[in-house]
Amino acid sequence: MSSEVRVVLPDESERTLPAGATGTDLARDLGGRAAREALVAVVDGNEQDLGAPLPEGAHVSLVFPNTEEGREVLRHSTAHVMAQAVTRLWPGAKYSIGPAIEDGFYYDFELPDGATFSEEDLERIEAEMRRIIAERQPFTRDEVDSRTALELFADNPYKLEIIEGVAEDPSSGPEGGVISTYRNTEDFVDLCRGPHVPDTGYLGHFKLMRVAGAYWRGDETKPMLQRIYGTAWATRKELKAHLQRLEEAAKRDHRKLAAELDLLSFPESIGPGLAVWHPKGAIVRGIMEDYSRERHRTGGYDSVYTPHVAKADLWHTSGHLDFYSENMFAGIEMDNTEYRAKPMNCPLHMQVFASRQRSYRELPMRLFELGTVYRYERSGVLHGLMRLRGFTQDDSHIFCTREQLPEELHSLLEFVLSVLRAFGFENFEASLSTRPEGKSVGDDELWESATDSLRKALEIEELPYGVDEGGGAFYGPKIDVHVRDAIGRRWQLSTIQLDFNLPAAFDLTYVGADNQTHQPVVIHRALFGSIERFFGVLLEHYGGNFPAWLAPVQVVVLGVRDDHDTYAEEIVEKLTAEGFRAEMVPADDPLGARIRRAKMEKVPYILVVGDEDVEAGTAGVNPRGGEVERGVDLGDFTERLRTEVEARR
Repeated sequence: MSSEVRVVLPDESERTLPAGATGTDLARDLGGRAAREALVAVVDGNEQDLGAPLPEGAHVSLVFPNTEEGREVLRHSTAHVMAQAVTRLWPGAKYSIGPAIEDGFYYDFELPDGATFSEEDLERIEAEMRRIIAERQPFTRDEVDSRTALELFADNPYKLEIIEGVAEDPSSGPEGGVISTYRNTEDFVDLCRGPHVPDTGYLGHFKLMRVAGAYWRGDETKPMLQRIYGTAWATRKELKAHLQRLEEAAKRDHRKLAAELDLLSFPESIGPGLAVWHPKGAIVRGIMEDYSRERHRTGGYDSVYTPHVAKADLWHTSGHLDFYSENMFAGIEMDNTEYRAKPMNCPLHMQVFASRQRSYRELPMRLFELGTVYRYERSGVLHGLMRLRGFTQDDSHIFCTREQLPEELHSLLEFVLSVLRAFGFENFEASLSTRPEGKSVGDDELWESATDSLRKALEIEELPYGVDEGGGAFYGPKIDVHVRDAIGRRWQLSTIQLDFNLPAAFDLTYVGADNQTHQPVVIHRALFGSIERFFGVLLEHYGGNFPAWLAPVQVVVLGVRDDHDTYAEEIVEKLTAEGFRAEMVPADDPLGARIRRAKMEKVPYILVVGDEDVEAGTAGVNPRGGEVERGVDLGDFTERLRTEVEARR
């Protein structure tokens, strides 16, 4: 047996270490930052604990705290420490699962005797976690068979269910598979794939955020557990910055702003997940919809309208009643026929194409609709405008030939980005989801061609993207477009989805140049995603300070005294005649109070007029976030406002 082991580093250089060397040994051999900060090793593409031996000839890299992979390890390890702290403070507590999530982690618990966590308990748990961290307890991995695991977790029904699921998996083999556990001390052990930091001393920059209810495995028929959410970061500075972002996000919460700015509401009398738009909110929504219609009209789309309900047979043909029924509203019986509210517009757009025989000369056919859809979302996931039961999609379906697909996808992505830019977004990312393993429809050539066309479209637009291998739907690959808002949060908005299933399900054909019938390719495309959710994202992105072209009220005119109100009214009339949205507030209250109120309403421009303005035909201009200007000519102001509003185009 060799007394040495050779490993290959990311720069293709090699290191020779003693036989049995671990990731920790490699980190020490590299020295410097590697010795101080490495958390886990990546060996031939798979993460493993630093304490695990390195195989001969392996390609090895180290994971550090200030990377996405490193933060995930920190968060997962911190979740384990939180579970250990809870079991110390509440002996007999049952712990279920505790994954790392974006920006943090959570763990679900069942406390003994029906006890519940309070917000005050979070401080106690944090203090116990810090004691565990100070003890520098090592994370020790062990691998056991399912029988041993069942004995180890005999008093925890949640772990038993997980273990039994592993044992019943046919791929586990006759012994029920190998199950890994991690132990910190003799009194705490958890099921886990790992890896973890070497010991608890690597942790410390965390905060527990809140307590929430969560059904076991998200199933309403199973026990309700208590979920503690937390966040963890590599440094104190990163943690502080994150908490400041959360504080800013709370100020920008669209539900709070919508109420303060009188834009919309969610009346309990109507039902959860259903919004009512007030006049000011309806103005902004109308501008968004009008802009969308205009861009689609000039972009070569044809508008269509489809009903809100359809026969259940249609949803059987499309596959929705087979694969999506739990998210559909219950059926409505009429004339001995069952109808369903539409959860999507696509099957109805298929009917437009199928209404007569099509020719290749008509393709690509681009159909567009602001179509309202209805989906039964569980009450626990409803969240303002971000998750609703009734919402309107700016839905498009493009029917094209295989040959037209590359050019169509490129122009479509370009179209999507240009519209998002018009609403103030510039920081884009994307994900490309490819063919899933197992069952999928469409031949290999079509999948390869479509996926390659999506990839090329992303590269032409120079859009950063990641690949979700096997993450596509069974009916086609897709692109999801994400934006970063003003405080750095990531939102998934637009989707470009290819569909090889619906054309076959509805037997759609066109007559080609060869006089033979062919099946078109369908591209689904939701640009905003939904009007409601996009509105919510915009509201939070701008913190309610809509740009002048979107603001429900663009200008408020205030007279210093009530004898200036007539002149203020004349200004409003002129601005309104020019197509602007302007209001005059009578001088019934002191000027300072009226200015403060207009600023709280986040109006882009406040015009104040006094004696000199009446005589000269001018106004004092108080722009939102800018310096006050005196004696501004009204014609100059009107032209400035027009330029600002039209710049979106």
